[in-house]
Amino acid sequence: QVQLVESGGGLVQPGGSLRLSCAASGFTFSSYWMAWVRQVPGKGLEWLSDIYSGEGNTHYADSVKGRFTISRDNAKNTLYLQMNSLKPEDTALYYCAKAGNWYYDYWGQGTQVTVSS
Repeated sequence: QVQLVESGGGLVQPGGSLRLSCAASGFTFSSYWMAWVRQVPGKGLEWLSDIYSGEGNTHYADSVKGRFTISRDNAKNTLYLQMNSLKPEDTALYYCAKAGNWYYDYWGQGTQVTVSS
């Protein structure tokens, strides 16, 4: 069965960096768009970035463009999100998601990122 397991979250000071990972299994990872989405408690989901098989096929939300970088290692079935210049407003639960035909059909359990001094 499809599994997505995020890791790498934690507490970081403003201006700091974190690298999130998402280990995927149960499907042909290289064949699918993958995405990062975050949720602040009490607020809706915010799509951040997606990537197809290669780094040339990436998109970013304006809120993270220039600060976050999405990448993937298809040999390791792993998705990454490098987050730099973190701000308190980046505090959220971060999910990776697998794209289906029309929507994101599988999600991980999330990893918490807290940006605070």
